[in-house]
Amino acid sequence: MTVQRMDNVAVVVEDLDAAVAFFAALGLELEGRAEIEGDFADLTVGLEGIRSEIAMMRTPDGHGKLELTKYHTPAAHPATPVNPPPNTLGLHRVMFAVDDIDATIARLRAHGAELLGEVAQYESIFRLCYLRGPAGIIVALAEQIG
Repeated sequence: MTVQRMDNVAVVVEDLDAAVAFFAALGLELEGRAEIEGDFADLTVGLEGIRSEIAMMRTPDGHGKLELTKYHTPAAHPATPVNPPPNTLGLHRVMFAVDDIDATIARLRAHGAELLGEVAQYESIFRLCYLRGPAGIIVALAEQIG
């Protein structure tokens, strides 16, 4: 048996509303929100007494999903360091293809995003950048130009 598809990537955030607003400004669509708790959640995640809220964000093409999770109990643990550099082991970044990288950066800056470096051009194919988004995650943007 093989994998059918990648269903979603989950990101734990402290401020769910701010994270939803950030990714909506990027162009993702809110698919729904739900409270998660109970035995199935505890057994699945391997923690006891889970009470969380999730927001499922969907890319406009409908193929990609990002699950934003706010843990009420048990409390989430902060990452160490708070804003890990791009070469930290583990989840590196989430990349999105955009049609206008400059306009996207401007929209995301209004939601607290900060460029890690600069917008760089790879040959005559892409313009790329890394931004720091909600909960310190790195969001990469790629605009195809060639």
